[in-house]
Amino acid sequence: MIRTYLVPLLALAGLVFAVVKVVQAAKPPIPAPPVVEPARAPYDAFVAGSGLIEPSTRNIALSTPVGGVVTSVLVFPGQDVRKGDVLFTIETRELEAELAIKQAALSVAQRQLAALRAQPRPEEVPPAEARLVAARAALADQQAQLLMWENVQDKRAISSDELSRKRFAVDAAKARVAEAESQLKLLRSGAWSVDVSVLEGQVQSAQAAVDSVKVEIERRIVRAPLDVQVLQVNTRAGEFAQPGPLATPLMILGSVHPLHVRVDIDEYDAWRLTAGSPATAFLRGNNSIKADLSFVRFEPYVIPKRSLTGESTERVDTRVLQAIYAFEKGELPVFVGQQMDVYIKSAPLQSAPPAPTSPTTDAGAAK
Repeated sequence: MIRTYLVPLLALAGLVFAVVKVVQAAKPPIPAPPVVEPARAPYDAFVAGSGLIEPSTRNIALSTPVGGVVTSVLVFPGQDVRKGDVLFTIETRELEAELAIKQAALSVAQRQLAALRAQPRPEEVPPAEARLVAARAALADQQAQLLMWENVQDKRAISSDELSRKRFAVDAAKARVAEAESQLKLLRSGAWSVDVSVLEGQVQSAQAAVDSVKVEIERRIVRAPLDVQVLQVNTRAGEFAQPGPLATPLMILGSVHPLHVRVDIDEYDAWRLTAGSPATAFLRGNNSIKADLSFVRFEPYVIPKRSLTGESTERVDTRVLQAIYAFEKGELPVFVGQQMDVYIKSAPLQSAPPAPTSPTTDAGAAK
């Protein structure tokens, strides 16, 4: 009985099940509704492009001209800073010690110059005057003795050698008086201008050395180049900051008033755009968030496309013209680096005119 009824029934049930499954598999799948409704162009004729939000100054990748250990980071992401505000500092202990040495040398040179300019000292003038008085007194004594010897009536009573010595003594006394007068004049005239110039040069050299160290210290204080917002901070106190361009910048700055949108326009559609064309941008993920854009400029150099959409039809060899548009953020929940769908108003598409035919082709067609 089992072989007579049960086995054929099971085979029939299996056949029906297989037919049902084949029929179900042959039906086209019902497409799932999109998670987010795509944005709709607000213009009858438009050119669409993918836009990237960026600061109006573009991203400023901050670095440091001198490497060193970071001692303090004084800003945080999202903070608005003014031009010249300190962002972070690098260790300067060695330079501060060198600065102290240079400042001491400068102080010594300045004091030497001040001492030279203050000459003569008030205490040095009276001794010089006294020496002049003594020299004049000695000259007067020698002149009196010479006069007495010359007034002797009997020349035989004096020796000619002794008379000559008296005359030489008077000449020597006159020379000592002249020397004392010159020394007093030199003392009263103060420092020699050449000596002052030499010390002034030494002071300037010491000052330049001090300024040089101060510049090196200032180079280790990284300041904001413009009125910008801190977009990213990639350094911490205690880390070593490398100089020069880096793959990951120490900080990223940019002005967000206004924001810019860099729109990639396919080169095949670039001819349809004109400067000043209005545009509207929709935030990806929520098409109710949109912004009216104002034209800034075209980047006049067509470049290979970099921001791929991930679609299977994407051509990696596509070249794009970049158009820059601006808008004020206001209360819009948008951030630098987000992508937006941008629609730019353009002239309506026109059918291409027929290709011109050559005379040879026309003659052949006539035959």
